[in-house]
Amino acid sequence: MEITASMVKELREKSNAGMMDCKRALQETGGDIEKAIDYLREKGLSKASKKADRIAAEGLTYALISDDGKKGVVVEVNSETDFVAKNEEFRNFVEVVAKTALNSEPADVETLKAEKLEDGKTLQESLTDKIAKIGENMSVRRFAVEKVNEGKVVPYIHAGGKISVIVALESEGDREVLEVLGKDLAMQVAAMNPKYISTNDVDAQFIAHEKEILIAQALNEGKPQNIVEKMVDGRLQKELKEVCLLEQAFVKDGDITVKQYIENTAKSMGKTVKVAGVQRFEVGEGIEKKTENFADEVAKQMGN
Repeated sequence: MEITASMVKELREKSNAGMMDCKRALQETGGDIEKAIDYLREKGLSKASKKADRIAAEGLTYALISDDGKKGVVVEVNSETDFVAKNEEFRNFVEVVAKTALNSEPADVETLKAEKLEDGKTLQESLTDKIAKIGENMSVRRFAVEKVNEGKVVPYIHAGGKISVIVALESEGDREVLEVLGKDLAMQVAAMNPKYISTNDVDAQFIAHEKEILIAQALNEGKPQNIVEKMVDGRLQKELKEVCLLEQAFVKDGDITVKQYIENTAKSMGKTVKVAGVQRFEVGEGIEKKTENFADEVAKQMGN
């Protein structure tokens, strides 16, 4: 059967694949458009699997809130290069991931990837299509959901998606005031990256580990054993102020702590405010990025 230009054009529009790939697919399937689409998808799947061993440490984070403002999600989707992370199609896909996670509240990433989208494909199938089309490994890395019974979940996206934060505020106070408070707290979290909300949340293992390090430091400084314990307690309290959100100096007013800022806002509303949850995602944190010698990389590309 003769493969016409109009057939190739139609398949390109339906599959977004390259012209020569479309022509080959039509030749292999006797000009059957639907079979050719399957052929290209199968080819895309094999392409995607070859790219799966590449490290995807770039990408985007994104924060999304429900219409009633009582639920929020933050997600991270990775790509190999920052260039792809700026691609509009990639950005749109990240938003789809966030919307899917927000609506379905899946148990884990694997469950999230199995969720069906509006076009009938699973999220994983849609991701595989994107990998085949864009030509880079991509992965849905993680997500987190925060909810409140009363109050507001407030999002903040920094530097176009390099960092995304959601802050859940449990309160019966004015929602507009909570929005401002939540935004300030989210910006604080983005900038200062606290490990915990309050000192009550700090786990015993963290304290024991830090205490061990501080004792060793004090002894190495030649401090007498009998005062080391007291010194270490002081230093530990200072460190906890840096890693606990409520104890940190408020970035917009260094004369007060975040806790005092929240208390002042609560007093002005005549309602209590509790920070019920905080999530902060930064692109690529914790991923070991692969570094290669540039000359070796060029040689590999050239097939040497």
